[in-house]
Order: sequence, then structure tokens, then C-alpha cells
Amino acid sequence: MIHRELLSTLKEIALQLPVIALLGPRQSGKTTLSKIAFDKHVYISLEDLDVRAQVMEDPRSFLERYRNPHGIILDEIQNVPSILSYIQTYVDSEKVYGYFILTGSQNFLVNQAVTQTLAGRIAILTLLPLSISELQENSLLPLTVEELVYRGAYPRLYDENIKPFVWYPSYTLTYIERDVRQVAHVQDLTIFQLFLKLCAGRIGQLLNLSSLANDCGIPLRTAQHWISLLQSSYIVFLLQPHYKNFNKRLVKTPKLYFYDTGLACSLLGIDSPDQVYTHYLKGSLVECLIISELQKQYYNRARLPNLYFWRDSHGHEVDCIIEKGIQLIPVEIKAGKTVSSDYFTALQYWYRLSEAEQPNGFVVYGGLENQKRNYATVLSWKSANTIISNLYE
Repeated sequence: MIHRELLSTLKEIALQLPVIALLGPRQSGKTTLSKIAFDKHVYISLEDLDVRAQVMEDPRSFLERYRNPHGIILDEIQNVPSILSYIQTYVDSEKVYGYFILTGSQNFLVNQAVTQTLAGRIAILTLLPLSISELQENSLLPLTVEELVYRGAYPRLYDENIKPFVWYPSYTLTYIERDVRQVAHVQDLTIFQLFLKLCAGRIGQLLNLSSLANDCGIPLRTAQHWISLLQSSYIVFLLQPHYKNFNKRLVKTPKLYFYDTGLACSLLGIDSPDQVYTHYLKGSLVECLIISELQKQYYNRARLPNLYFWRDSHGHEVDCIIEKGIQLIPVEIKAGKTVSSDYFTALQYWYRLSEAEQPNGFVVYGGLENQKRNYATVLSWKSANTIISNLYE
């Protein structure tokens, strides 16, 4: 069983609030983690149609039927969001902590319901696929950055040693058939699948919804809705630009990334680590891997990510800006395996513009050695997880 970083935090927070919501993409390990953390709780899957019918018919009686001294895990809560108001009534009357553990893979549906009924009574945590830290701790980290990009980080690929080219197409099909039909009521799934593949082809680029809509032959409003759906399902995320004005015109359009590079590779038709090495999107895929890793490090500490990118109208760009209080920490990401002087060009420009007192940035690259240079700390991709951990520990 793969140990998850969020485990201790999950248990700790359950001592402070009556309800915990654990959100994340399908197959990220939410059910397994919940059962391990709360092994005495009664587990109920709301994927089961019979169970779902019972809840919808009489939610109050349903909760009473499963009342017990320890608590209840309700898996995939987005299937019956109406039960949340009854959970509110229950926890208000019983004054119990960590009693209800809710998991969900539709952020929009769950958050919408939660904010209406359980504000002040619930902690919302996010579990993404495996982090570099978790892979290292369990002796599962691939040897090369290309292999990790290709394989991705969903737990089943490592727990059961499933080949990516077998698992990801099935995952994509299940996601489209089940979640898209349920939430978006998409009529033509073929077009949605094309939209998903086109998103993978634009990984690491500024989001251009008009271009996506035109290439799919769909209205702009539909493209906006579908991007929101992919975000709420933890398939993609948008990295927002940092707006601090250094007397330059700044780009204010977000960049598009996938939470998992293995899924992106599958959608791009990449069949092996060797193909990652020669692919025209290799740099963007490695960039996606590292920024996603930084996101995981925040979420695994029950924190919301403070990550941005920076670009001005002249094309100067820093791949990632970490904001901690008034401190801004620039991070450049390079796919190459040998450190080159041009890796530091963007950071040097940033330091001059921001009038930084001393260089505090990082260069994360595809090689294996960590180094200390004049303009930045150079980290192997294997050490990218330490950037956030060193900031908060």
C-alpha cells in the first residue's frame, strides 16, 4: 500500500471539525486513503444505484440507519448532494468531530452544495495523484524525467504495475462516459474527446478559448463551459499570471496545464518515454510535471497553492512564481539534462526588474545533480518537491 503524505494532516483536521471533504480526480486514491485514515468508520459508496435511491428517498432515515460511534464515509458525494443539508442538521445536533468523511470527484458540484450548507463545519482537502515525494518514499520513482512524464502518477499504475497505454484510454473513456454525461449533458462525446485532445496539444500555452472553439467547431460559450468542467473534474488547471506591475505591460491570460502528464501523453498519442524525449512538446510536458508537483506539495499540506507565472509584452517570462506573503520566488523549468548559462537568463531579468535584494530563485531541470549557482539554486526534477516543503517546514 502506497503511503500518502496527506494521511497525518487528514487525521489531525478530523479532530477539529465534524465534516471532512476529500476531493480530487477519479482514481487519485481518495477512497483508499479515507478507509485507511478512518478504518472504524462505516463505508458507503454513492456510486451504487440502490444505495443512491435509498438516500434520495429518505435521507434522514438513511443516516439514522448507519448511525454508529465512529462515523461514516460517503464516497462520491456529488452523486447525491442533497444529503448535505441533512448532514448539517445531524452535526449541529450531535456535536461530533470527524464523523462524516465525504469524497468527491466533481469540485463544482461539491463546492456549490458545501458552501450553501456546511460553511464553518467542514474542511475541504484535495488529493491529487502521487507526488514525487510519495513515489520516492515508496521506492517507486522512475529513473528518468521522461519516464515519469509518460507514466504519470495515478496510484493504480504503480500499485498494480499497469501499463500506461492500457490504463489511460480506459480512464479517459470512463471519465467521458460517466462524468461528462452526468454533469455537462454533452450530446456529441466525439467532439468533447477532440476538445480534450486539443487541450493536451496546448499544454503550457496561454489559454485561447476562441482557437479551441474554432478547431472543434463549437460555440465559444461551449468551450468556456467545457474548460470549467475539466477544471472541476481535476483534469486540467489554469495557472494565473502574476499581476504585480513593474512598469511593464503584463500578459493577463492564464496558461493551461494538466494535473497528470501521463493522461496528457495518452491524449497526445505518446506511447513510450523515448517518444517523450523527442516530442515537440517535451519542454511543456516537463514544465507541466513540475508545476503540478508544486501544486501537490501545497495540497498535501492542506494549503491552497500560491503559484503563478509571469510574462511581459516583450516575451520575457518566468515559468512559475511562488508567492509567500510579500516574498516572490521565481522558478524556471528546463527539460534538458545539462545545466546551461541560458537557463538563468529569465531569472536575471526578473531580479533586475523586481529589484530583488539577493537571488532566491530555482532552476529545475531534467538532470540528476543539485547545484548552487550564483543566480539560482539548481534542482534535479527529482528534488522539485523540496521547494515547497522547505518553505513551510
